[in-house]
Amino acid sequence: MDKKCCICGPVKNCGPFLNKVFENIEKIGALFEDYKIILYYDKSDDDTLQKLVNYKIKNPRLEFFRNMSPVLKYRTHRIAKGRNLCIDTIREKYSDYPFFIMMDFDDVNCKNVKPEILQKYLDRDDWDALSFNTCPKYYDIWGLSIRPYNFSYNHFNDNVAYYYKLQDYVEAKLNALPDGSLLTCSSSFNGFAIYRMEKCINCHYDGRVRLDLIPKSYVQEHMRATNSPLIFKDYGNVDGKYEDVEHRAFHFMMINKNNAKIRISKDKIFV
Repeated sequence: MDKKCCICGPVKNCGPFLNKVFENIEKIGALFEDYKIILYYDKSDDDTLQKLVNYKIKNPRLEFFRNMSPVLKYRTHRIAKGRNLCIDTIREKYSDYPFFIMMDFDDVNCKNVKPEILQKYLDRDDWDALSFNTCPKYYDIWGLSIRPYNFSYNHFNDNVAYYYKLQDYVEAKLNALPDGSLLTCSSSFNGFAIYRMEKCINCHYDGRVRLDLIPKSYVQEHMRATNSPLIFKDYGNVDGKYEDVEHRAFHFMMINKNNAKIRISKDKIFV
């Protein structure tokens, strides 16, 4: 199978990080026979757009799309729109590329990259979506669904306390893994994940609350683990009635439709 990959993501107010992130992408792209960079630009207050324009001249593998529509009200809905445009572009133009990487373009991936970490997993068949740990700890607790914590920590009481409890929980599980073993979960992103396109062909990102995608028993399990009912609270930056992290819906669609294996490696690509 050809090792071709599209590297994707939304960008907004990422100007300070883009030079280093693009440098890291080039090192990751060198692992593949060919790669494309597909980005969705949303209205920014810094020099993000100019840096995209400049980089496209340097690296014609970059394709970026500008959001010309009114900005959506909810942040997770905006991000889902951008991620969906990226994977729709893959389906339309690069259907022969078996892998795609979805990543963030902020400080998380602005560290020094270790592409050899990713390389050792490319020929393995024990994952369909693979994310990685980060320094100093796994941070993306919102995007994490791992039993018994199967839904968003923001939809249960004591969300701040449970953020740290879940962080310690997943860190302990990752640290206990034998070298090379992967941790099973239902959703994980953590700023960078690689996917097999064949397991995502009929899936999309959705920043709405999609309890219909999650088995009822999983929600009940989470409620027991937190001794809390479901709550739908407006936190100011997140409105729990209308928003959930967009990755959860995508990963549960992968599982429900295609029996996908969602996994986490304890290895750290960015250090």
